[in-house]
Amino acid sequence: MGKNHRFVDLAVHLARVQKGKVKTMPVLLVLGTFLFFIVLDYYLNRNRAIATAAVESPAPTSAHASGEYVDGFQVPGNVSYHFGHSWLVHERKNVVRFGADEFAAALVGKIEKIELPKPGQWVRQGQKVLSFFRDGEKTEMVSPTEGEVLQVNVEVLNNPTLVRQDPYGKGWLVSVHVPDEESTSRNLVPKGLIREWMRDAVERLYAIQPALAGAVAADGGRPAEDVLAGLPDSDWRTVTSEFFLTK
Repeated sequence: MGKNHRFVDLAVHLARVQKGKVKTMPVLLVLGTFLFFIVLDYYLNRNRAIATAAVESPAPTSAHASGEYVDGFQVPGNVSYHFGHSWLVHERKNVVRFGADEFAAALVGKIEKIELPKPGQWVRQGQKVLSFFRDGEKTEMVSPTEGEVLQVNVEVLNNPTLVRQDPYGKGWLVSVHVPDEESTSRNLVPKGLIREWMRDAVERLYAIQPALAGAVAADGGRPAEDVLAGLPDSDWRTVTSEFFLTK
């Protein structure tokens, strides 16, 4: 009799366990689903972080190797140009890098400080986003494209002379993620008109400051390092803003 009673107790206990399992199953299912999405989110964000890191550390563009010149100014054919005298190059899908072309670099000359937009900032095409300082004055340049700033050239912030020394290489300024490259490219200088556009800019410069004709050709047809230096009648800010479309 006692033995049968023990069997009954065991059966009741097993039934209770089975009943508890049934009640626990939905809870375990919810917890398992929640854990799955946590792991999935981790890996997705991990991949996104890796991709972002790769975007923010691209190798410098090397457009300066080109030997193409217009009236002494270097105009590499492997980059595009904005009418405000900045250049830009397509690095990969929806990512471009830009800087000041040599004409602009020669006009700003020996700058003492540069201010650039911050990573994460949204810039609009034609918006004043670059500032150059010299002798207590400031001149600005516009963005040649529209999108989110991915990276700025820290080296040029620490050493502004790079803009003049190597405008298409180490003197680059900003890299940007551009969602709509097709639309922004329509507002750039057409490829077939780049040489004519640059030649017109040089002629306008001579018209504004006739004495610059000699300064531009000071080194065998190459522009002087600081085109506007030594010209008492020149107004650095006025002349630069005329060509940078920030007047």
